[in-house]
Amino acid sequence: MTALRLASPVPGVVRPLSAVPDPVFAEQMVGPGVAVEPDRTGRQDVLAPCDGVVGALHPHAFALELDDGRGVLVHVGIDTVTLAGLGFDVHVERGQRVRAGERVLSWSPVDVAAAGLSTVCPVIALQADPAAVTAVVADGEHVAAGQPLLAWSPAP
Repeated sequence: MTALRLASPVPGVVRPLSAVPDPVFAEQMVGPGVAVEPDRTGRQDVLAPCDGVVGALHPHAFALELDDGRGVLVHVGIDTVTLAGLGFDVHVERGQRVRAGERVLSWSPVDVAAAGLSTVCPVIALQADPAAVTAVVADGEHVAAGQPLLAWSPAP
């Protein structure tokens, strides 16, 4: 079985999870991954990083359940739950199957930053062995939405 490729949900600059201003992500409590500091543009789509079924779904975050039992979390900004959905649009429903690159949410990083919140977007391989997850883009590099970000090797 080949490694699963996780694509960037937003355009921006790749950052290590340790740079995320939230200990749950920075200390990899929910799993390994990387973060993307999004381009500060107006409305922006947040894309599915891989194929899967929408499990958890909030205006500021979503998790995809993969056919092989793995899960992927995309969190849009930090502490954005405090916005109670303001400025976010949800384009899918829980239980819906999505394909990599499909629009899941829309938001405005400019508005989130104006609210004093971090816009960084962690992409997490939920409960994965950190040794199985490899960044395919170096820290500090710019990625386009839909560009490969992580390779997640299957369990042996």
